Amino acid sequence: MNIRNFAIIAHIDHGKSTLADRLIQQCGGLQERDMRKQVLDSMDLERERGITIKAQTVRLAYQAQNGQDYQLNLMDTPGHVDFAYEVSRCMAACEGSILVVDATQGVEAQTLANVYQAIDAGHEIIPVINKIDLPASDPAAVKKQIQDVIGLSGDDAIDVSAKTGQGIDELLEALVARLPPPQESDPDAPLQALLIDSRYDAYLGVVMLVRIRQGTLRRGGKIRFASTKAVHTVEKVGYTTPKPVAIDALYPGEVGFIVAGIKDIGQTLIGDTLTDDLKTPPPPLAGFRRSEPVVYCGLFPVDSGDLGRLRNALGRLSLNDTGLRWEPEKSTALGHGFRLGCLGLLHLEVIQERLIREFDIDLFTAAPSVLYRVHGRGGSVRPVHNPADLPDPTQIEKIEEPWLTATIISPADHVGGIITLCQDRRGVQKDIAYSGTRAVIRYDLPLNEVIYDFYDQLKSLSHGYASLDYQVDAYREGDLVKMTILVNHEPVDALANIVHRRGAQRLGRQVCERLVDLIPRQLYKIAVQAAIGGKIIARETVSAMRKDVTAKCYGGDVTRKRKLLEKQKAGKKRMMRHGKVEIPQNAFIEVLRHQDS
Repeated sequence: MNIRNFAIIAHIDHGKSTLADRLIQQCGGLQERDMRKQVLDSMDLERERGITIKAQTVRLAYQAQNGQDYQLNLMDTPGHVDFAYEVSRCMAACEGSILVVDATQGVEAQTLANVYQAIDAGHEIIPVINKIDLPASDPAAVKKQIQDVIGLSGDDAIDVSAKTGQGIDELLEALVARLPPPQESDPDAPLQALLIDSRYDAYLGVVMLVRIRQGTLRRGGKIRFASTKAVHTVEKVGYTTPKPVAIDALYPGEVGFIVAGIKDIGQTLIGDTLTDDLKTPPPPLAGFRRSEPVVYCGLFPVDSGDLGRLRNALGRLSLNDTGLRWEPEKSTALGHGFRLGCLGLLHLEVIQERLIREFDIDLFTAAPSVLYRVHGRGGSVRPVHNPADLPDPTQIEKIEEPWLTATIISPADHVGGIITLCQDRRGVQKDIAYSGTRAVIRYDLPLNEVIYDFYDQLKSLSHGYASLDYQVDAYREGDLVKMTILVNHEPVDALANIVHRRGAQRLGRQVCERLVDLIPRQLYKIAVQAAIGGKIIARETVSAMRKDVTAKCYGGDVTRKRKLLEKQKAGKKRMMRHGKVEIPQNAFIEVLRHQDS
């Protein structure tokens, strides 16, 4: 059997999933009545947002013009920078890539990032110019961008319209002619299979997606996990078309799924190697690099009784999401919950949305933060992502924050505004290059200045035309401080944040102004303050409700009213010293949402 394994890569919204739909339709993977838009996107959230979150695999049968039959294993990958680890997983299981570029938008930032990943993986790359049916398309200009910006030959690019099906036959012929077949060819050798992905099924247990490097994986055979040494019996073997099809065995070069009755989600580690149950199994495969979180956030159930359900839900989500980390956390204001590590704010939003939709858990979150390195006076280095864990300032020698290298591709008309935005976010310019009417801008930026509203501001300045890709690459010393919010002189740990000293006063004033509108008024004044150590940098006051204690006085000397007012004043002082201000939970949610916007 002639096999071709390939991934579809592109910037977000350049038509990857639509192209996958046309390839499936052309190869007869689904009948016409079963076709729908984004057929490989399995989550409602993906269809609603129009993005791919999870990489999906499908096997297609294609008879080429030379009369030979081919097995095409297609992998549709996400385009957003937060899900780059999904792309890297697919790269490890393929020999080639289809690079999709929008004929109306040209080369974007994530296009470059995905191409570099494909080149590092040793892939043969086929450039595809999509959306040529649109009036604004300019395939010739896009081919020149591919040549100038990426360095690939634009003459070999294939013009297609994934919407109408134009050029799909030519693309299929190019797949079988230009992509290399898998190198594995020994079905009788000891088994080596790469675990690409996994998901949890309520009836089957863990369903694993594997790529066979050598040997044969048969139904009824025993497999061993290289990392845990656990041994299981294979109960089901198959592939998707995208409907699941059961078969007896998977052979070298093929991609498919297996079920082994595994209920413990901790036993299936993405990137692990599956071997035969032998005394001397073959060595494990190299796998791929585990992605590291860059954004951390506290997640708490609204109902404390949902804590156990939240723990189980996070365990299942982390089964096939190597970018998700979580650990228990306790907050004085918000109770028990978990500290999540994610690959970006979109990744965090997706996790929250899936927990709400798939597991029916009501949640609220603390302010997102990044991972800092705190150097102590004694030479120790301590990672800190929760402001509550920051040591006393007298014990800190310096704090390092993560910096990233950002690549921004934008029309040249908007370069001035983008540079101003980057400078305001403490950015350091690296270089600017021009290709026709488009500019490629590279900046070094601190990560905590990017994770909030940088992307929204970038899109606003460029009228939606700019694109952003970034890679966290270094830690640098920064003038960072812990900003504490005090309500009635008591610190509120859920609102603490680590910020740069230059922007601390502005952020503290915003939080105080927001809290004043949300905290219920009491019979005494409530001070809402932002502080750095013992220095107050912003203050607002919740005015007191006034009870008219002089209403019962009818006539008499003015001293009668004065005595009552003095007595009321003294009582308010006592309440201010000993009173406890209960901050409603919706106040935390509103303030944190305001910080994110």
